[in-house]
Amino acid sequence: MMVWAKIRPYAMIAPAILIFCLFYIYPIGYMVYLSTFDWNFVSPTKMYVGLENFTSLFSESAFREVMHNSITYTCLTVFFTLGMSLFLAIWLNKKSMVYRFVQGAIFSPHIISLVSISMLWMWLMDTEYGLLNWLLSLVGGEKIQWLTHPDVALYSLVLVAVWKGIGFNTLVFIAGLQSIPRDIYEAAELDEANRFRMFYKITLPMLSPTLFFLTVICMIGSFQIFDTISIMTQGGPINSTNTFVYFIYENGFRFFNIGYASAAGVVLLIILSILTFLYFRLLSRSVHYR
Repeated sequence: MMVWAKIRPYAMIAPAILIFCLFYIYPIGYMVYLSTFDWNFVSPTKMYVGLENFTSLFSESAFREVMHNSITYTCLTVFFTLGMSLFLAIWLNKKSMVYRFVQGAIFSPHIISLVSISMLWMWLMDTEYGLLNWLLSLVGGEKIQWLTHPDVALYSLVLVAVWKGIGFNTLVFIAGLQSIPRDIYEAAELDEANRFRMFYKITLPMLSPTLFFLTVICMIGSFQIFDTISIMTQGGPINSTNTFVYFIYENGFRFFNIGYASAAGVVLLIILSILTFLYFRLLSRSVHYR
């Protein structure tokens, strides 16, 4: 009985640890292993090439462009999604039927599949027959090649990502706002603090755990964008919307260059690990926990 009492906690968590190792640790380890080989996914033999896949990656201009696209897409998506969500959350943080209806309407894009959203925006952004260019023509504007011009296509995908992500983030912000005790605002009003001062001194610090959580989640999700790119642009035009995950998919499952794709996956893993570590080391110090 004494022995069982000592090992029981480990036995209870053993299934969870086994699943974690099988579906998280093993795939990561196997990806790192494959990144050192030249393999086409079909041949029974793998040729060991060491770090050659990594040197080829960083010497290729297309991959550097992929990194630039991924960082630009992530920065713009995180900034506009969280900024607009916070603004909407403050506006909608009222308990009435009208505001609850608006909250539901804003959240609706989050429950629609990415395939449907991509098809909808492809129609809206069509150069000849799209609604956006038709609206521009009403005010005398020129047609924009939303998805076919290399200087515009990436920003069009950012617009889609912000539109889809804004509902979920707004509701999470509203939940965070409603958890702030009202007596703090009442005390600030007695001290004749204006709205900006109350936002800066009360709302923002009390909302910092929510903001920190959403920033990390939104950053990781933006780096892993794949669906909308695969459906709307396929990485084009001229590689202008190609990002990390689509680059890995193309090299792994279209060109069957598994070692090369695995090396890109390792680079993505390292970048996300470093960014997450920096977020927790730097931004977590500014988070106010009650």
